[in-house]
Amino acid sequence: MDNARGSCLCGDAVFVLTVPSKWVAHCHCSLCRRAHGAAFVTWVGMHERDVAIADPQSRLQWYASTPGAERGFCSRCGSTLFFRSRNWPGELHVAHANLHDPADRAPQAHAYWDSRVDWASVDPGDGLKRMPAPKDAT
Repeated sequence: MDNARGSCLCGDAVFVLTVPSKWVAHCHCSLCRRAHGAAFVTWVGMHERDVAIADPQSRLQWYASTPGAERGFCSRCGSTLFFRSRNWPGELHVAHANLHDPADRAPQAHAYWDSRVDWASVDPGDGLKRMPAPKDAT
């Protein structure tokens, strides 16, 4: 597989990832949870240059969620699609759930593990690394 396609819910913002990805991980931070309305979000970490975005209706908008970090979403349907931060220059994190094709790898870790919610269970035997929140991360 050389590419993975994806889009927002309404299909106005589409993207193509040129794999390989850098990583895939579940993020349990409170900002991801609130942005997606979920217990955690699975991100595909990509080099920004390897993500082609087609947005003919100019629906993709960027929200500065914290200083130095932005979340990209479709202004028509509200789908959260992307995350970028000065802490990870040159990377674009793509919401795994918006892919139409399989990612090139399975999740490798749980990020912000110490921020997880107690109302959603995670398989303790999934074998993934549990990583605490990095200092000064946005």
